Amino acid sequence: MTVLFISDLHIDAGRPAIAGQFLSFLSQEAAHADALYILGDLFESWIGDDDPDPAQTAAIAGIRSLTSHGVPCFVMHGNRDFLLAAEFCRMSGADLLPDPLLITLYGETVLLMHGDALCTDDTAYQRLRTTVRDADWQRRFLALSVASRRALAGAARAGSQAHTAAIDYAITDVNTDSVVSALRGAGAATLLHGHTHRPAIHALEVDGRPCTRIVLGDWYDQGSVLRWDQHGPHLTSLTR
Repeated sequence: MTVLFISDLHIDAGRPAIAGQFLSFLSQEAAHADALYILGDLFESWIGDDDPDPAQTAAIAGIRSLTSHGVPCFVMHGNRDFLLAAEFCRMSGADLLPDPLLITLYGETVLLMHGDALCTDDTAYQRLRTTVRDADWQRRFLALSVASRRALAGAARAGSQAHTAAIDYAITDVNTDSVVSALRGAGAATLLHGHTHRPAIHALEVDGRPCTRIVLGDWYDQGSVLRWDQHGPHLTSLTR
């Protein structure tokens, strides 16, 4: 059997092809898996459990179908959907995961992260991340009307796109020292994350021991899936 990992689908009503591919993936390959892990940014934005758009509602129903047939689904907050909460879990049957998280796969300890916390060269983003993950900020935001929250989320997306376009490509990638620190602190030899949209398997060394960093891709043009079974991890793309 196989454990599946995906991230960075960024589902919303403006990307129907992604939502359709995700639903097909859930009903076909994921239905036969041991478990499905979604490591952040399942949705393009999530302004609260009280306002999913139609594409998000369809995706949630697809996850509910998967979990109701006995396949567990685990979802980690991303930088776009960090407000997923209890009602999302009730609707989908999925469990929310802390970030970072250590799991054991076929006897190997693996560190799971969304990945944005590793992009420490982007200091402006890290300041923003600290702000929006604060519980008081989230309470104030969720107390706003749906319309106000939607408008603020739209402005935030536009600001994020402008910020990413204006800075060096390397700054938006993970910081090597941050990766080493995360692996050292976790006592793990493998780190698996998304966020950067740069799918690859990287070899590195931490304190003289060989380690691996696996990066999941986004789903903008094709799906990105990591399949992990008794033979180890295999990173692949799903054609659309």
